Amino acid sequence: MRDSKCSKKFPKPFQTQTSTSDDGYPKYRRRSPDQGGQSATVRNYDIDNRWIVPYNPLLLKIFDAHINVELYSSIKSIQYVTKYINKGSDQATFSIQSPNEVETYQSGRYICSSEAVWRILSFEVHDRAPTIVHLAVHLENGQRVYSSYALKMISRKLTYDRVPSYYTWNQSSKTFQRRKQGTVVDGFPGIKKTDALGRVYVIHPNNSECFHLRMLLHVVKSPTSFAHLRTVQGVIYNTYQMACKAMGLLEDDSHWENTLSEQLFAVPLHH
Repeated sequence: MRDSKCSKKFPKPFQTQTSTSDDGYPKYRRRSPDQGGQSATVRNYDIDNRWIVPYNPLLLKIFDAHINVELYSSIKSIQYVTKYINKGSDQATFSIQSPNEVETYQSGRYICSSEAVWRILSFEVHDRAPTIVHLAVHLENGQRVYSSYALKMISRKLTYDRVPSYYTWNQSSKTFQRRKQGTVVDGFPGIKKTDALGRVYVIHPNNSECFHLRMLLHVVKSPTSFAHLRTVQGVIYNTYQMACKAMGLLEDDSHWENTLSEQLFAVPLHH
């Protein structure tokens, strides 16, 4: 649906075929009476297809309201819908003149009928789902976090970003604790899971070690120490970047070297 503020001026020009303009809005076919279009006289006004907007008779009958329907082929249509759904209540500024000609200005809030009913019935005004838990990243000795989740059996299969689904962070004790509400996990008595998602804070690549530490936290399951994160196949690497490279998480020129080696051995030698 489109309101009067966004409607284009009428009457529209006649058009033989439907086309899409540069801004994504369609230009519908509007045949003139000479081309088979319809015309009529309503309340002493002559109207034709130039004055008709796309509509759905079923919706008009159901809602008993003015509803026009259009088909869009641009991202602007999504922006339009999102803007008008989330823009909040309208506001208006008006003035009141008293008999003594003293002018007072007030900022008034307009509440439409649908919002009034929504609030009278005590419906939730807003909601967010699922829960997003932000997870911090720090280098060794940067911040101490005492975590008990690594000692639990279920956590042996979890990476850092999946921990919030099963555990909650206790800010006072600085520890992860089992969730008391949620769906029971089969095979793990006492463990419950929710749809909460963990999102690790973004680290700029210029902060190389912390950036590669964040990368390892999404791969290594149930790390028990910082040294554990740097351990790959029993080898403890000095840096997180070296550990990422050993795990194949970083791109290098090895695939080019392997390709050249394969081509070299594939070329027959002539004496």
